[in-house]
Amino acid sequence: MSCVMSWDEWARHDAVGLAERVRAGDVTPTELAQQAAAGIAKVNPALSAVVEVFDDAVVNPLCDGMNPAGYFAGVPYLMKDLGPTLKGRLQEMGSRLMKGHRPFADSFLTEKIRQAGLNVLGRTTTPEFGVCSSAENPEVYVTRNPWNLDYTTNGSSAGTAAAVASGVLPLSHATDGGGSIRIPAGANGLIGLKASRGVFSIAPGASDLTGLVSTQGCHSRTVRDTAAFVDHCRGGAPGEFMPYWQPAEPYSQLIQKDPGRLRIALSHAWGHYQAVPQFVAELERVGRFLQGLGHHVDWALPDVNLPAAFAAQTTCYISNFAQTITNLLKPMGLERPPADRVEPINIKIWEEGLKTSYAERAQMQAVFNATSRGFGQFFESWDIILTPITALPTPQIGTTEYLTQSTNPSVYDWFENLWQNFAYTPLSNLCGIPGISLPLGMQESGLPLGIQAQARQAHDGLLLQLAAQIERALNGQWNHGQRPAVHVGHSL
Repeated sequence: MSCVMSWDEWARHDAVGLAERVRAGDVTPTELAQQAAAGIAKVNPALSAVVEVFDDAVVNPLCDGMNPAGYFAGVPYLMKDLGPTLKGRLQEMGSRLMKGHRPFADSFLTEKIRQAGLNVLGRTTTPEFGVCSSAENPEVYVTRNPWNLDYTTNGSSAGTAAAVASGVLPLSHATDGGGSIRIPAGANGLIGLKASRGVFSIAPGASDLTGLVSTQGCHSRTVRDTAAFVDHCRGGAPGEFMPYWQPAEPYSQLIQKDPGRLRIALSHAWGHYQAVPQFVAELERVGRFLQGLGHHVDWALPDVNLPAAFAAQTTCYISNFAQTITNLLKPMGLERPPADRVEPINIKIWEEGLKTSYAERAQMQAVFNATSRGFGQFFESWDIILTPITALPTPQIGTTEYLTQSTNPSVYDWFENLWQNFAYTPLSNLCGIPGISLPLGMQESGLPLGIQAQARQAHDGLLLQLAAQIERALNGQWNHGQRPAVHVGHSL
């Protein structure tokens, strides 16, 4: 397949830059699609990041209704195989149970993405139903980290992280129910924003009331790409549970200005969940860097009952998951998930979730409220709280304790083990506040380490402003200017 650019030139472009080239008449959406498809062919044998390429969308970017006059002007885009549906396209959710499943309609967000001028030309890997931390079931696929193939990408936006990090394309879809945008962004050296509630719609199949903790988003390599994606894809569908809000100023404009002097709290000890010393050292280093940019930085933590918050989050996941799986089973005429097509922990979660009483859900909601109020009070005194993206190093491929192939007999022990590593991201989902992972640190393994910033509700723009200020201070050189070992710009 022919390429319109050298791979080095391709990798230097972000999505905004590619769109500018299209509008200037230098390249066409078809040429961009062909180059992205060639990039997938080049790196996917090593990474297993992309499940399927839509050949017709490569040949004809307009085939599914992409708006060529949209802001992104035909830039290639991949959809995580979970979340928004694509009419007539396979959506298998990383599960053998969903093999061959084709939705009958586009989701509202799919329509927004296409209207924004993004050409959806394939789908990326995810763990089964997005539940665990790695797309790593050998019977389906094993997605590997492009920085080092011995390591996982983390998840659940696994394939998207690997595809964007390896230079296949600059922007791709991700979802976040407890860190699934931010955690893989952190382990792959990307920018990953989990937006506030009321930004991205999950219509028509669900709403912020039924979804409660999950949201949509993207992975990118530049702040302006993420800002533009939010600007052009946000908004509610008719009949949403609540009004969808708009910022006073588009983020693409806002990020051109530095924020004022911010009050930034550092934290790495959330109850008995604590980061390894090397991550703490990286957090402290970033804190000093932010002080050098003129911000006030000190140690602080919201006054919330962390054990109760994580217990409530577990209840939410278990009960929501049981409902989701039951809704998938009904059209198949199945009463329970078949053991030969659904992974063991997911079956256990389903079984446990069916036991959840109304009283337990009410108690969960009370804890959600108390936790949200605690974080809200904290942000009366602080603008941002900064943490490592995870508490423990990124696992190597084959580390089963975080996977839904685990043989752990206890669902609650399995979740507790998850929190030991992934403690810093889920509470922003619980509270509906924004969080962003920025590629500012490195792990001892040589993998990137994301540093997470969280802010009060509807202050997504402040996070992007800070991210853009940092990007300018680094001269755009995230990850110290390094590229992953597996990258379209390298000989493979």
